Amino acid sequence: MKKLFIPVLALTATFTVQAQLQPKKMTPESSEVWSPEPRLVTPGAPSTAVSGFTAPSDAIVLFDGRNLDEWESVKGGRAGWNVAENAIITAPGKGGIQTKRDFGDFQLHIEWRSPAEVKGNSQGRGNSGVFMQGLYELQVLDSYDNRTYSNGQAGSIYKQTMPLVNAAKKPGEWQTYDVAYTAPRFNKDGMMLIPPYITVFHNGVLIQNHTAIQGHTDYIGRPTVKPHGRGPLMLQDHGNTTGFRNVWIREL
Repeated sequence: MKKLFIPVLALTATFTVQAQLQPKKMTPESSEVWSPEPRLVTPGAPSTAVSGFTAPSDAIVLFDGRNLDEWESVKGGRAGWNVAENAIITAPGKGGIQTKRDFGDFQLHIEWRSPAEVKGNSQGRGNSGVFMQGLYELQVLDSYDNRTYSNGQAGSIYKQTMPLVNAAKKPGEWQTYDVAYTAPRFNKDGMMLIPPYITVFHNGVLIQNHTAIQGHTDYIGRPTVKPHGRGPLMLQDHGNTTGFRNVWIREL
């Protein structure tokens, strides 16, 4: 019988290097990934044959251009955002808004638009977010010719998983997210048995393919995991006047 050779020294060296790479103190920058950078992909042009479609018959329409009856402030009470030109417009300083209903597994369609007038750079352009169950953020950002950390650009699972490609349109153009989401499963002791999974098409381009979400979206440090049940869909106020429209969801 041949002896199995295990390169212990090599393994030890690898673990030592990895340990040295761990920051001594966590900062917001500790969880930013700048390389590699997702390559650019130009989305297909809208087709008049399919544009303007309505929600499926079994969908819950969360916004149809008229009012915010399905929404409330994350602080409680009336949703303080504006409705103009058949769109929800973020009201900077008012805080995020969330659905009055809670959801588990779902299919989501949402359209969004960053401001046509470009101001700022990196995370300061058209920044918002769509939070699954109020906890897990799918980043909304003007990522057209706007370099930022890769796991913080549009279509990223914020501070966790960068999109497969950058399918962003120009500022001021309407963009779409089509999402399939499955909620995490916990045991009676609060341990996560199955993580949340998300698949995302950005402007018709696959950018997250059955991606496991590591935990709650945290700005500083590693993702945390806490047991929870059903939760709302939440839209983030990040100080930019980002617009949303044609929002519907199908419970799975």
